[in-house]
Amino acid sequence: MASTVLSAPFPSAVDLRGRSPMIGVPKNGGDHLLLKERTFDVRFSVHGLKSSENEGFGRVRMSVAVNLSRFEGVTMAPPDPILGVSEAFKADTNELKLNLGVGAYRTEELQPYVLNVVKKAEKLMLERGENKEYLPIEGLAAFNKVTAELLLGADNPVIKQGKVATVQGLSGTGSLRLAAAFIQRYFPEAKALISSPTWVCNFCNHKNIFNDARVPWSEYRYYDPRTVGLDFEGMIADIKAAPDGSFVVLHGCAHNPTGIDPTPEQWEKIADVIQEKNHIPFFDVAYQGFASGSLDTDAFSVRLFVERGLELLVAQSYSKNLGLYAERIGAVNFVCSASDVTDRVKSQLKRLARPMYSNPPVHGARIVANVVGDPTLFDEWKQEMEQMAGRIKNVRQRLYDSLSQKDKSGKDWSFILKQIGMFSFTGLNKAQSDNMTNKWHVYMTKDGRISLAGLSLSKCEYLADAITDSYHNVS
Repeated sequence: MASTVLSAPFPSAVDLRGRSPMIGVPKNGGDHLLLKERTFDVRFSVHGLKSSENEGFGRVRMSVAVNLSRFEGVTMAPPDPILGVSEAFKADTNELKLNLGVGAYRTEELQPYVLNVVKKAEKLMLERGENKEYLPIEGLAAFNKVTAELLLGADNPVIKQGKVATVQGLSGTGSLRLAAAFIQRYFPEAKALISSPTWVCNFCNHKNIFNDARVPWSEYRYYDPRTVGLDFEGMIADIKAAPDGSFVVLHGCAHNPTGIDPTPEQWEKIADVIQEKNHIPFFDVAYQGFASGSLDTDAFSVRLFVERGLELLVAQSYSKNLGLYAERIGAVNFVCSASDVTDRVKSQLKRLARPMYSNPPVHGARIVANVVGDPTLFDEWKQEMEQMAGRIKNVRQRLYDSLSQKDKSGKDWSFILKQIGMFSFTGLNKAQSDNMTNKWHVYMTKDGRISLAGLSLSKCEYLADAITDSYHNVS
């Protein structure tokens, strides 16, 4: 009698085709034993038949035990748009390539820059032999003092009256996140209002921060694509329409990603509406001194609101203006109506920070304290900031000149000169931005934002060619 046998050891060498659901079974030792119900198409051979007749296929249904990770259900997160740009740039071998995605200052030779005052401050730290002991939860006292004074002005009455609660944070992002946790705990019914667009537009960090803190948010109009400028009427209307007592997130200067800031008169009107609606302003100040080259000019909006007697929140960062990107040094400031309120607010910020990160790092805090607290280093820092801001202004002007010269269509590119800070919102859409990368090797975010800090004067004409081609030839 003919018998049926498998043509190879079963099941590893069987021709398996088909998939089906898995059934999980816990197993001693921490592994996860899964029974997979599978239907297999099996190749078999039959003894006693001719070679041309002794092979065939059958179908077998069985359960197979396999070990599978407990984290099998974790999905792959989408790539970060900014870091993804840098990775793609590094992989590109074209010598003309430009990385205009990351907001980090570069020299005219497109190299990273460590400020001279930072080097001097670090030298002082080594000479003093300062230790690496834990900081208090609220951070380095000398840092907190100078950072509040830098933001508001050393002679501001709210500082002298003890109405400012300052807590050192993990740069701007960490400071925003700490404040968002405070909002969620003490204003659980409140909503945050965020500009459209805002920081890291396609993968917005402002939105991520409030999402993770479980603070609901909505957007207010900000950018007008028709004018490549500020939609001021839309902004005011949306702030008016928001529920009373909302937290309105405002970019103190050099709006990211558009580079479009309200005028002083428009800031007055924004303050009027926020005051009328009993909203709470929440400023994100990441570019003080780096936008215009003047610390006082770039702090105008925050100081205006404080002068008007508004209670407010401010997140600060020293990544850009001192080039301390990797030090993760910043602060969150609450300006309150009375000193006893300030004390209570600060105590609760410390309570929130403790289980998050325990206490902040000391190195960057000491750099800031040394630079801002020393009159000589402080003056040198202001000069270096003016130079950095000046280089970006020169690049902005050169790019505008090149675009105006090359583009004969009559398009008005003057919006580039009206924007401020390290970014320019070009008005290019996703398809046009893709063309910038695929054809011209210019790496940028897909919303059309470019970082002028990553551009040199010598590359402006090449970039102008890429922009005009993408704008006019890609729909």
